[in-house]
Amino acid sequence: MSVTCHFVENYKMASCLLDCFEFSDRQTCENLAEELLKVAKEWDVENKVVCCVSDNAANIRKAIKILKWTHHPCLAHTVNLFVRDALKVMKPTVDKVKAIVEFFHRSTTATEKLKSTQRRMGMPELRPKQECITRWNSTFHMLKQILESKDAVTSSLAVINAPGDPLSQEEWEVLQEACTVLEPFEQVTVEISADSYVIASKILILCKGLQRVTAEHQTRVITGKVTELVAALCASMDRNFHRIEYDSILSETSMLDPRFKKLAFNDNRAADEALQRITAAAARYGQPTPLPGGQEGEEATEDEQEEPQASAVWRFFEERATGDTTRRNPSADAILEVRSYLEEPLFQRSADPLSWWETKASIYPRLTHVMARRLCIVATSVPSERIFSKRGQIITERRNRINPSKLRHLVFLNANLH
Repeated sequence: MSVTCHFVENYKMASCLLDCFEFSDRQTCENLAEELLKVAKEWDVENKVVCCVSDNAANIRKAIKILKWTHHPCLAHTVNLFVRDALKVMKPTVDKVKAIVEFFHRSTTATEKLKSTQRRMGMPELRPKQECITRWNSTFHMLKQILESKDAVTSSLAVINAPGDPLSQEEWEVLQEACTVLEPFEQVTVEISADSYVIASKILILCKGLQRVTAEHQTRVITGKVTELVAALCASMDRNFHRIEYDSILSETSMLDPRFKKLAFNDNRAADEALQRITAAAARYGQPTPLPGGQEGEEATEDEQEEPQASAVWRFFEERATGDTTRRNPSADAILEVRSYLEEPLFQRSADPLSWWETKASIYPRLTHVMARRLCIVATSVPSERIFSKRGQIITERRNRINPSKLRHLVFLNANLH
C-alpha cells in the first residue's frame, strides 16, 4: 500500500511519499481506512487532508468515506477503463497485432530479420512494443509503433513465412484511423499524470476538449470498426463527464487558476456555484490569528515605538482605527477579493499559476488561503502508483530476499531523497 502527499510550499508544488508497506490483511474498507488513518496520524496530517485521490475500486472509496475525507477518482483510471472498454469493438484486429508482436519477441530469427529490414529501408531499429493489460495507452503505443514499421514488419513476416494470419489492407486502415482517434487521449493521459505542477485545474478544459475532438471524428472516419470505436468513446464520455462542471473540487480549482477562471466553464450556473463556495471559504479567513500575549502582527521594533506623549496624541485615531477593523465584515471583504480577482486579466496559459499567486498574496490574502487548499490537489493516483515501479527496480532476481521492513525503508528513501 502506497500513500503520497501533495501540497503547496513556498508557492511551488511539492510532493513526498508518506509510506509504502506490505498490506497483508484482507482489503476491506475498514482495514484500508485504519491503515490510511495510521499513516496520516504518524505525520500529523489527519486534519489537513483536503482531498484524497484514488482509483475507482469500491473498497478504497468506501474507506475514504469512513474517514470523512473528500474523495476524488483518478482521472487516468477513469480514462483507462472507458478507452479499454471501447477498444473491444476492434478486438480481432488488436489480437492480430498482439500475436505479431509476441512472435517477434519469441523468435530471435524474426527479430534479426526485422532489424535488418528496418536498416535497409532507412527506418529506426525498433522492436515491437508489447501491451500492458492495466494501461490502455500501452495498447496505443503497440499499435502506433507497428504502423510506423508497417513495411518492414510485412516484408519480414513474408520472407520468413511466419505463422498466423497477416493483417489485411483494411485492418491496416483501421489501425491508422484508430491511432488518430486515440492520440488525444494519450496526450491527456500524459499531461494529467504529472505531480510537479498544477494539474487539477485543467481537468474541466481537457475533458471537454476530448469530447469535442472525438465528436469531430464522427464525420471523418470511414472504416466501420473505428466508427463504432468513436461512438463508444463519445457515449462513455457523456456518462462520465456530463456534470463534471458541478464537481466541487474540479470547479473550484479551475476558478482559482488565474489562467482559466470562468473560461473553464460552459455552464454559468456551475461557475456561480463554484464562486459562492470559494467566497464562503475565503470569508472564514476573516481576522488575523492572534499571537501569544494578545498582540496581532509583529512586535514593534525599538525605532517604531512611540514616546508616551506621542502615543497619547495618536490615541484617538488609534481607537477609531481599531474600531473600524473590528467592524469590518469578513464576508464583504471576501466578496470584494473575489470580484477584484475576476477582473484581473488572465495569466498566460503556459505559466505557473502559483507564481501569479505569489505576487498577489498580499492583495488577496483570503483567496490565497483557499487557493493553497485547492491547487495542491493532483488529478490522478499515478504518483502513488509510480512507487510500485520504484519497488520493482529495487527487488530484482539477484536481490529478492529483502524483508518487507527493509524494502519499506529503501523505497521511502528512494522516493524522497531527490
